[in-house]
Parts: sequence; structure tokens; C-alpha cells
Amino acid sequence: MVTIRNYLDGDAPGLWKIFYNTIRNVNIRDYSQAEVEAWASDTQDPTLWEKRMKGINPFVAEIDGVAVGYTDLQASGLIDHFFCHHEYQRQGVGGALMEHIFTTGKTKGISRYYSEVSKTAKPFYKRFGFSVVCEQTLNVGGLKLTNYLMEKIT
Repeated sequence: MVTIRNYLDGDAPGLWKIFYNTIRNVNIRDYSQAEVEAWASDTQDPTLWEKRMKGINPFVAEIDGVAVGYTDLQASGLIDHFFCHHEYQRQGVGGALMEHIFTTGKTKGISRYYSEVSKTAKPFYKRFGFSVVCEQTLNVGGLKLTNYLMEKIT
């Protein structure tokens, strides 16, 4: 069973592993090797990553006490990060995280949810009622990566 909890000090290294391995093992289906290496770099500074995680204050999904995914919801309705462990795909982790976002957002009066979504995650977001606002091209490590601005209005 998936449980969702708030971010705790000490979570950053485990969330980095989820981020890194999801991009390297799942997003590789839709992006080149060079693109995933630029996106999830081997030279990530752990201090900067920890600062980033504290800044977005994510929710962490666990199964039997093991972190298997994470996401966040900003006051503006932005979902900045949404990653599920590559070995726990299609086990309800993403659905549990998305439902947690909507429940949290409802209590905070959020009516517009939006995110910059990878090619890989686009079908998942569509299943939860998000639609594409526009296609975007990002510069990541000198490479041009395609993603989508998607939104859901409730």
C-alpha cells in the first residue's frame, strides 16, 4: 500500500536517486542518451539538490517504509517535480501522488494545476484530466529538450 508523507530532512539523497534513475531508466524511452545525461547529470551537487528539495517541500510516497516517488504542489498550482521510482512504475504510486496533490490543492483553494511535463509523462497527466497548453523547447546542458506545459482547471 502506498502512503504519502511530507518531506523530512535527510530525504534529499533518496529523492535524488529516484529522480536520476527514473530519468535514466524510464525517460530514455523518449529522449536520447545525451539528453537524459544532461537532464540527470552525474555531477549533481548534493548541497544544491538538498536546497532545491527543501525549496519545493515535496510529498514523498512510500511502500513499506521505502521512498518510491515524490511530487510537490506550489501555492500557484505548479507541480514542479513528479517522479516515481523506476522499479515501482504501474503500481499505483503516481496515482496516489496525483490524488494527494488534488486533495491538498482543494484544501488550499487551488483551481488550476499546471506542470512542465516530459514526453514520457504526458499520457499519465492526460489520464488525470490535464491538457496540453503548448509544446516547449528547453535548453538543458546545451541540448534542446522538448516538454509540454500542461494544465488542469477544476
